[in-house]
Amino acid sequence: MEQAELERLLTPLLEQESAELVDLSFFKEGPRWVLRVFLDKEGGITLDDCEYLSNRIGALLDATEAIERSYVLEVSSPGIDRLIKKDKDFQRFAGRPVRLRLRVPQEGQRHFQGRLEGLREGKVCLDCGGRALEFARELVAEVRLDEVAGIF
Repeated sequence: MEQAELERLLTPLLEQESAELVDLSFFKEGPRWVLRVFLDKEGGITLDDCEYLSNRIGALLDATEAIERSYVLEVSSPGIDRLIKKDKDFQRFAGRPVRLRLRVPQEGQRHFQGRLEGLREGKVCLDCGGRALEFARELVAEVRLDEVAGIF
């Protein structure tokens, strides 16, 4: 099953549980397959939440036979360096410190740190020490919260 199909399958269950799917990946790690699911919810996600939701997700995947091979299910919090992927996340975390990595260099570099200004007209907007930068979303490999930078 494709990643997008897995997301569509899990979203109603997670919404019912007031949880949000941050990211998921299904990949081969050594001899085994791993389905890694990152979840969040208002006020943060606890270890008990992860255990409970892991059981719910596992039961749904088994009942629907969505994955036809043996796999290990890992459910966890996105952590303090949370990945920012969805349009709503760019607005939600505007004003927060982030690290941004590009697919191809611009201005001779691929890595930038700054304050996220949001998403405008398909571009990720960043304030890098008073310098406004914009990157076409398709050129952005990854944006992560940089809470360590925000502490200082």
